[in-house]
Amino acid sequence: MVQSIRDETTGVTPEGESVRLMIYRSFADTGRAPLRRDVAEATGLDLAATDTAYRELARLRHLVLGRTGEVVLAHPFASSNFHFSVMGAQTLWWGGCAWDAFAIPHLVPTEAGALVATTCPACRTPHAWTVTTADPPVGSQVAHFLVPTAHIWDDVVHTCSHQRIFCSESCVEAWLDATGNERGSVFDLATLWRLARGWYAGRLDTPYRRREPAEAHDYFRQVGLSGSFWGLD
Repeated sequence: MVQSIRDETTGVTPEGESVRLMIYRSFADTGRAPLRRDVAEATGLDLAATDTAYRELARLRHLVLGRTGEVVLAHPFASSNFHFSVMGAQTLWWGGCAWDAFAIPHLVPTEAGALVATTCPACRTPHAWTVTTADPPVGSQVAHFLVPTAHIWDDVVHTCSHQRIFCSESCVEAWLDATGNERGSVFDLATLWRLARGWYAGRLDTPYRRREPAEAHDYFRQVGLSGSFWGLD
C-alpha cells in the first residue's frame, strides 16, 4: 500500500485536501454539507478512505464532527442552528457564531452582502444587519466572546455557541449575572466586521494553510483587539 504524502505546509494529505475542498465548496454553494457518498464519488475515493479523510480533517481542525461522524462545523459554516442565519441572494447559511456569520459574505465570492440575523441572548430581542464587503454594518450592539482564544478548541462547539451579539453592554452584564459566567471580550460591530473580514481568506481555494499562532496574534492586533483574552499582552 502506498502511503499518501502530506503537504509539509498544511499537514494534509492530497486525499484530505480534496475532501476538504469538496465539503467547503458544497457549504458555500448550497448552505449544506455534502453527503459522504457524494464526497467519495466526486473525489474518487472509496467510503473507507473518505472516512479517513474526515477524521484527518477533524484532527487538523478543518472540520468539527459529531458523534456519528457528521460535519457539525466547517468554519465559518455550520450544519445546524448556532444562533445565526446568513441569507444571501440565492443561499441560506447557518453561521457557526457571530465571527463566522459576519465572515460568510467576505468568503463567498458570489455574495457582496448578506442579511445576518440573530437574537440577543439576554432579552431575546431580534437583530439583523446587512453585512457587506465594503463597510461595517451600523449598529450599537456589541459582541461578547466568552472563551479565550487559548481555549477555543477545548470544546469548540461550546466556544462557538458563546460567541454572540447582545443589544448592549447592559444585556451582556444581565446575561452574565443570570448564567454565572465570567465576562469575556466585548467589542463593537465594526471590530467584529474587521475580525471576520479576512480571517478565512483562501478557505475555498487549495491548498489552504491555517494560520500559525504568531500570525493569528498579528491579525488580532491589526483588527484592533488587545489583551490576554486574545493571547496579546
